[in-house]
Amino acid sequence: MGFALLILGLVVFIAAHVFVTRRDDRAAMIARIGERPYKGLYSLVSLIGLVLIIYGFAMYRRSGIIEVWSPPIWTRHLAIPLVWLAFICLVAAYIPGDIKRVLKHPMLVGVKLWALAHLLSNGDLGSMVLFGGLLAWAVFDRISLKHRTDPGSPPIPVGGRKNDAIAILIGTILFAAFGYVFHPLWIGVPVLGT
Repeated sequence: MGFALLILGLVVFIAAHVFVTRRDDRAAMIARIGERPYKGLYSLVSLIGLVLIIYGFAMYRRSGIIEVWSPPIWTRHLAIPLVWLAFICLVAAYIPGDIKRVLKHPMLVGVKLWALAHLLSNGDLGSMVLFGGLLAWAVFDRISLKHRTDPGSPPIPVGGRKNDAIAILIGTILFAAFGYVFHPLWIGVPVLGT
């Protein structure tokens, strides 16, 4: 049941995000129901997908993972710096500096790094479906951005290296907090300090 909920959650979450890339359909929906109701509906559907993913993955892990391959230990060591960089990229999307200017879409880069790190360090079927699905969506979304005629959101002014330093500092703090406290607490798998 957990695996089915995980897949359903991925379908719901990714479908909501793929719909955004269909600019004509999105514009028609906004014209029909209004921008605020559209954003509310989009947020609700995304949240439902996210809850299904989290709950489904937790149920899947509790019922016994389906091992497909056994990753070598070095992949777990490689995952740590990749996830650290992912946190920095996620923060850089909201505190834009030269990192954002160079990467253009640091949020998607962060999702790709995070998903790749977890694919490298986990060899079970649920992890492959979860992280592979999110990696595929992030790659698709980045490609779709290259073909859009509109920017998709209002431009955020890009700062300089000071914003990069702040993004690195906050990203590192969040990474440490998640690695030492929240990953073991929420996921049940210790990451740092083990």
